[in-house]
Amino acid sequence: MPSLHLPHPPADSRKKARALLIELQDTICAGLESIDGEGKFIEETWERPEGGGGRSRVMKEGKVFEQGGVNFSEVHGEELPPSIIKQRPEAKGHKWFATGTSMVLHPRNPYIPTVHLNYRYFEAGPVWWFGGGADLTPYYPYLSDTRHFHKVLKDACDSINPKFHKVFKPWCDEYFFLKHRNESRGVGGIFFDYQDGSGKLYKGQNPNGAASINSQAIGEHKLSWEELFSLAQACGEAFLPSYLPIIEKRQNKLFTEKERNFQLYRRGRYVEFNLVWDRGTIFGLQTNGRTESILMSLPPLARWEYGFKASLNSRERLLTDLFTKPQDWFTDDSLEEQCRPFSAID
Repeated sequence: MPSLHLPHPPADSRKKARALLIELQDTICAGLESIDGEGKFIEETWERPEGGGGRSRVMKEGKVFEQGGVNFSEVHGEELPPSIIKQRPEAKGHKWFATGTSMVLHPRNPYIPTVHLNYRYFEAGPVWWFGGGADLTPYYPYLSDTRHFHKVLKDACDSINPKFHKVFKPWCDEYFFLKHRNESRGVGGIFFDYQDGSGKLYKGQNPNGAASINSQAIGEHKLSWEELFSLAQACGEAFLPSYLPIIEKRQNKLFTEKERNFQLYRRGRYVEFNLVWDRGTIFGLQTNGRTESILMSLPPLARWEYGFKASLNSRERLLTDLFTKPQDWFTDDSLEEQCRPFSAID
């Protein structure tokens, strides 16, 4: 849709978006330090030569978190990178502004999932949008944990509009997908991008996917800047309630070297996605962002093993057969039957 038909953002749009995202970083870091009990975030501020900067917070060797980072950035420039121009050619030639908070946490215990969050706002001349989401990547999954994570995020979406989750959940499944492995990065969550209020909820790359089909069924759905701001706010505030209860349930579960090795092997998949497919990584590198901050999503340890296959009828095979494929986590009763023999339901 031509940019001249987009609703206009408020005059203080950049200030409001920045305040929301920097507060989100503060709130998340405080909650994570509290549940870890030992680890503390070390902050580094940085400046981008072309304009803007940010603050990176990293925790290493905590009681719960082997390593985790929560970043805030606010950057601007004269010329957009190719990755953006390809998606939104009408933004070409305009000065641009982008702000966001991103986070990846790698717990030490294999029974606690890795988790990712990113919420962002972008402006370039008449073009603007909100994007973001959160997703969970377990190694020894529990169906109850997966359902809890999804329910909290669904409730956040529903608090703004019950139609959103019907598009944003399958969009997450679609985005966090390793095409070269033909598997999902994890159990998903929510994902949305290029939300500018113009009417079309899905703006991804697969016109035949579930997210696109659901979006077409919903039809045109125009939104104001304020509604999309509220969506980012509600989803950002839902993160701690979606994740901390999982830590509380699993942090004291004993594990062996076998489980640790499988966790490190599956972390390798996480690395592959972030370096090969993730648009945030590409955007950051193309705009000369701070490399350490861009790559803080990578785990401190990972491993690769040629031709590895999980044993039949094993907990590891359950992960690769069930929890790396998109599922209807709420209504498919067969999931419980598949998880029960492996004590993956409680």
